[in-house]
Amino acid sequence: MVFVSITRLRVRSWRFMPAFFLHARRIIAQTGRAEGFVRGSLLRDRKLTFWTMTLWREQADMKRYMASGAHLKAMPRLSRWCDEASVVHWTQDDAAAPDWREADRRMREAGRPSKVRHPSADHQNLTYAAPRTSGAVAIRPVRARR
Repeated sequence: MVFVSITRLRVRSWRFMPAFFLHARRIIAQTGRAEGFVRGSLLRDRKLTFWTMTLWREQADMKRYMASGAHLKAMPRLSRWCDEASVVHWTQDDAAAPDWREADRRMREAGRPSKVRHPSADHQNLTYAAPRTSGAVAIRPVRARR
């Protein structure tokens, strides 16, 4: 079984983008080195919206990753930077990454909004526009050198 995590974040203003990008770069580097990380992808959608897809050997691996390093440092800032944020998780039998249409479907059906200080009208009900599904960038595991 593989644990899948999908996040969707919409940054509410261009003024937050420099800090958001700085933290995102650090988080992506941390992700690639994280124990139990299988594969991932980052999708830049329209209107300052970003999706992440990460696959993990098990949920405990993802939880350890979330509670440490760059990810832990960025999380408190997202509630101020974003006007929409949501997450969905599931397990699946194989390590094949789902496509973005499947990620969007699952987000709408089983996702939950995260806390944001300045929510948009669409935030609580996840009534955002369908995502762009092309142009994603792979996040690859970085294996330690021996």
